[in-house]
Amino acid sequence: MKNITSFLLGITVLFGAGACQDLAKTSPDAPSSLDGTTEDPAQVQDARDDATSDTRRAQLDSDIRAREGRNNVMGDPLERANFDLASEVRSKLEANITGSKLGVAADDGMVTITGTVPDQQQYDSITTLAQEIRGVQDVKLDVQVVEPVENPDSEVQ
Repeated sequence: MKNITSFLLGITVLFGAGACQDLAKTSPDAPSSLDGTTEDPAQVQDARDDATSDTRRAQLDSDIRAREGRNNVMGDPLERANFDLASEVRSKLEANITGSKLGVAADDGMVTITGTVPDQQQYDSITTLAQEIRGVQDVKLDVQVVEPVENPDSEVQ
């Protein structure tokens, strides 16, 4: 019995620590940490294509609804687990700000967003979109506007 308890406790700590280390990201090359950098910030075509896909948008909306539903059943709707909050904000931003490369972290209702967006209008919408998610109390931005470049693969030869 003692071995099983130790094993289960070890697994819980391992997965708990692993889940807390990564940011929720809007694209694979978004920053991996709050002080990280965005890889190729001007190359946004892949992120834009993914975010405008009807299938991906349905997945993002479903993810938000599922997390909110679980939270409503499990407890106070305004108290959100940090990872759930970060994931919902990421989904909201990915669906509404195409071409962004953002990382999202949450800590007790404080959401920190880092990365790049293609234009000032999208930058200006980040805080409003994040605050649409229940449980977000404050938003800190470390986001830069980087003009996108034409995708070199799309040129006709």
